Amino acid sequence: MNILDNFAEIKKLDSSNMLVSIDLLSKQIEQAWVEVKQVDIPADYKKVKKVVVNGMGGSGLGTHIIQSIYFKKLKIPLGNIHSYDLPGMVDKDTLYILSSYSGNTEEVLNTYEQAKRKGAKILAITTGGRLGEFIKQGKILGFIFKPKYNLCNQPRMGIGYAVTGLLGLLEKCAIIKVSDQEIKAVIQFLDKLKSQFEAKNLTLDNLAKQTADHVQNYSPVIVAAEFLSGNAHVLANQLNENSKNFSHYFIISELNHHLLEGLGYPKNNPKSLFFCFFESQLYHPRNSERLKITKDVLRKNKINYLSYKLQGKTELTQSFEMLLFGSYVSFYLAMLNNVDPAPIPWVDYFKTQLA
Repeated sequence: MNILDNFAEIKKLDSSNMLVSIDLLSKQIEQAWVEVKQVDIPADYKKVKKVVVNGMGGSGLGTHIIQSIYFKKLKIPLGNIHSYDLPGMVDKDTLYILSSYSGNTEEVLNTYEQAKRKGAKILAITTGGRLGEFIKQGKILGFIFKPKYNLCNQPRMGIGYAVTGLLGLLEKCAIIKVSDQEIKAVIQFLDKLKSQFEAKNLTLDNLAKQTADHVQNYSPVIVAAEFLSGNAHVLANQLNENSKNFSHYFIISELNHHLLEGLGYPKNNPKSLFFCFFESQLYHPRNSERLKITKDVLRKNKINYLSYKLQGKTELTQSFEMLLFGSYVSFYLAMLNNVDPAPIPWVDYFKTQLA
């Protein structure tokens, strides 16, 4: 029997219950949205002229998604950094958000005093740690959440908290507009969609399992456009961390200006690369045309690809749809690779060497 349809074998390999964290994405969103609305935001935080978010790894993924979804609606710059240092533009008119799931990320904490000296308006989002203590002591404002729907406790799988918590903070600071009804629609859509991708749905009728099966023994290349650009980044990260499988992402239309010429070499590209396109009826028509022609170029270079067509009706629902679908794909590919998706031994090794 295919391991993807053998629930007992899946449970044996998935020692940290990552699959349950994925199943509960909509619950993460619901919890975060209800709780973040209780954070009190001073009036002067709503008068900032720019926003910078600093988060590493899984703690930085939410910003990538929000930047992409609200690209056409943002009235002020939203910067996303992963750094020990602040960009020079940070000043008293900046909303500076420290994002750290553990609350102890050294790069993020290193910028706290810098941001204070520059007079920035500071917020934090965390589960606890030192950042959590700063919030409890009244040193900074922020959102502390208990990740009860992220059973594996891996930051990258608490993505529902990361995106929705940040979304809520930005909404309360009048940076973006998102309604309770929009979030409710996302939750209802994901609850309905989950039945297509969850483990009890057999491979024959499960696109997430089929996608994992297709890309096994390849390096998946994720391709998306516009409001799904941040999702492409997230999925490549999840494939690297969860599946222990090399992956990268590219964005339409930027890739059309360089990547196509890189398909010819090395000569084993057809045996090592597998492109995954994420298509949307909400894309600009020219980008949809670019996707078609890009696939034609891949065919001529004998490189495999597949397409997933988003089903949601809005950019927000499609973004969360890709998040759910991609999370399942990364998990199922881990099963096919016969690895426990939660542990990150090489990242842990790196941290011990750096300490």
